[in-house]
Amino acid sequence: MLMLIRAFFLVLNLKLFYMIQIAVDFLEQWKLMENEVVAAIGPQSSGIAHIISHVANELHIPLLSFGATDPTLSSLQFPYFVRTTHSDYFQMYAIADLVDHYRWRQVIAIFVDDDNGRNGVSVLGDALAKKRGKISYKAALSPVATKSDISDLLNSVNLMESRVFVLHVNPDYGLAIFSIAKNLGMMTSGYVWIATDWLPSKLDSMEPVDANTLNLLQGVIALRHHTPDTNLKKSFFSRLKNANGTKTSSFNSYALYAYDSVWLAAYALDTFLKEGGNISFSSDPKLVDTTGSMLHLSSLRVFDGGPSFLPTLLRMNFTGLSGQIQFANGKDLIQPSYDILNIGDSGSRRVGYWSNYSGLSVLAPEILYKKPPNTSTSNQKLFSVLWPGETVAIPKGWVFPNNGMPLRIAVPHRISYLEFVSKDKNPPGVRGYCIDVFEAAINLLPYPVPRKYILYGDGNRNPSYSELVNQVALNNFDAAVGDVTIVPNRTRLLDFTQPFMESGLVVVVPVKEIKSSPWAFLKPFTAQMWCVTGAFFLFVGAVVWILEHRHNPEFRGPPKKQLMTIFWFTFSTMFFSHRENTVSGLGRFVLIIWLFVVLIINSSYTASLTSILTVQQLSSQIEGIDSLISGTQPIGIQDGSFARRYLIDELNIQPSRIVSLKNPKAYVDALTRGPKGGGVVAIVDELPYIEIFMSSTNCKFRTVGQEFTKSGWGFGFQRDSPLAVDMSTAILQLSENGDLQKIHDKWLSKQNCAAKVDDVDSNELSLSSFWGLFLICGIACLIAMTVFFVRVFCQYMKFIPESEEEVDQENPSNRRRRSFRSSRSFKDLFEFVDKREREIKEILRQKSKKRRRDDQFSSPT
Repeated sequence: MLMLIRAFFLVLNLKLFYMIQIAVDFLEQWKLMENEVVAAIGPQSSGIAHIISHVANELHIPLLSFGATDPTLSSLQFPYFVRTTHSDYFQMYAIADLVDHYRWRQVIAIFVDDDNGRNGVSVLGDALAKKRGKISYKAALSPVATKSDISDLLNSVNLMESRVFVLHVNPDYGLAIFSIAKNLGMMTSGYVWIATDWLPSKLDSMEPVDANTLNLLQGVIALRHHTPDTNLKKSFFSRLKNANGTKTSSFNSYALYAYDSVWLAAYALDTFLKEGGNISFSSDPKLVDTTGSMLHLSSLRVFDGGPSFLPTLLRMNFTGLSGQIQFANGKDLIQPSYDILNIGDSGSRRVGYWSNYSGLSVLAPEILYKKPPNTSTSNQKLFSVLWPGETVAIPKGWVFPNNGMPLRIAVPHRISYLEFVSKDKNPPGVRGYCIDVFEAAINLLPYPVPRKYILYGDGNRNPSYSELVNQVALNNFDAAVGDVTIVPNRTRLLDFTQPFMESGLVVVVPVKEIKSSPWAFLKPFTAQMWCVTGAFFLFVGAVVWILEHRHNPEFRGPPKKQLMTIFWFTFSTMFFSHRENTVSGLGRFVLIIWLFVVLIINSSYTASLTSILTVQQLSSQIEGIDSLISGTQPIGIQDGSFARRYLIDELNIQPSRIVSLKNPKAYVDALTRGPKGGGVVAIVDELPYIEIFMSSTNCKFRTVGQEFTKSGWGFGFQRDSPLAVDMSTAILQLSENGDLQKIHDKWLSKQNCAAKVDDVDSNELSLSSFWGLFLICGIACLIAMTVFFVRVFCQYMKFIPESEEEVDQENPSNRRRRSFRSSRSFKDLFEFVDKREREIKEILRQKSKKRRRDDQFSSPT
């Protein structure tokens, strides 16, 4: 096998704790490149790899690097660059998942200012952005930084808000950073340190690690390339341990990748030769020495079989000490994964794993590869971590700026609507509904929040809330707490919490009582409704009379009396005081339907009349924001409100029409005087204020139209403040457990005023509201009349004398009398109908008996 390998292997002296380390000195590598080589292993430095990759591309020599983890080193730019370890691209996404798992949103990246450091941190920023996180500050260290430089940098980042530090540096002075951080008190409770794979590589090469180093690193989280504990790996370590003369007792992951890189080159070259590959070299005319050059470019030889050898190398598939050696389409090793370590006094403890297959897990990646991928949030798990300061409580990951000084909270110094926020003589110096909500939410947070309330305003007028928001954005305050409306232009400056009160702009106008008219009793119904109702009263009375006339003696008598009965019975049903009883089934059927109709009409009339007699009417013609925009009269707003800017910018109302009012007394005065008396036609303000205002004035003023903006009140914090998210969660908890409503009832109990003023015309009831009832009643009457006349006609047909019919048939001379009789048939029919039902039944009974007797006499004996 050794005769097949003609590759160039850059293997230097073994340091005490390294198995293999590649030379990073460019001149030495260049000198070795002058030999005829088919493959190169190295370099370990990403910076040198960038340079050597250009040479490897030109000479068609595959460059196998087990240590260059710079994410920008790609096969697209350098086709002959083959990374035999995992790129920092995956490591940075692992860190992003780790940060998101503990719900941190900001980190400070400390890195070496070289290609590897800058490019790795750039990928970290992209990965955090996908998790809605970010790098709040990039702290770059010079590759030759001194202890003084490190101390200055740590002092500067310690004054910042974030307490999550990602350390992406070189092993050479990485431990020095922790030593200085410990002296500065940055390795205590509340701090989070996440180190990339440089730290486990350093510690794995130092086994056993001394106690002082472990004590220095207590609570640090670190990532290490995951290498499965296979039998091959155990066997190799056993053989190496028993070998004579070895000085290395432990190896880091890079040593394993270096070992596998050698075998990768050997397997690939063996396969290449067996498949008929030819090893030959030629000169490159592009490589010409210049005068005085020491690089000897003309001595470099191009590997002719490189274009064929590279694909052979990339399709190798075997199990090495570091795991499965197989390349994906992008020439990266498959199955990137990392161990997540928690360093403590007793050494490193694995708290979980990360893989791009299933994210964070307490199960080894090789176990998860046998299952379907699952990157859901509920599946992301880690064992408990002992954080700096030997605490198991997860650090919140941030502190207030200025090294934990109390939060500077700006509170508007209002002179009106003091129920919401006002100055107080007792600590903390402010009080009101908004302050109670803020304090209740703060008390729900799992960590203390030192705070100091500062009144904003001169106390003579309400302050400008837009200026208050700007002061917070300019870092003069840390937060704004009060009745601050969340509007789009403010959200560009601050981060607001979940709204703790709904709000919106409404229009307020004065109202007046209407004096009752002598003819007010006619107003509940329209004229059409009155006419149809009266007609139905007469119609139903006539129908009931017809149905009851043959059965009920109360509906019989002289025509004048019967006419009076119809009128009296019908209109007495309006008050359910009719004295005539109905005895026929059809009459009762019609009466039941009619009484139901009367009940509905009476109830509606009573309700409408009550509303008309108690109605209030607008003292102006303003019906909402649309009529207010189209007018030219002055409009009142609250001093300091955002309504002024909204009316001017969004609704294009002339600034000269807008009048600022200081307090509710000014509201009352301006609305009472009206535009003709130097006041305003209406007031535009937020609904919470208006509800208090209307309640305090016994509902003498009302809102018209609908809310024409939808917004809410929230607490504003500086951009990207983690406190905004935590406070939003606390406000939701207050809403769910009912505490928010209790605070509301404590401060804002008010009289309920109707939001809409009714006009008299709107209370009139038209026929369109009742035509269904009249239709049902009419149909019932028609059905009853139809059944009645069918039954009467049947009785009449039985009532015709049988003898007369026989005479007509036997004696033709009697036909002349038939015409005379037919002229009287209608009169006979009406006379028949006018007869009592009892008489008709008796006559029909007698005729039936007579017919039976005649049938008996006429039958043959």
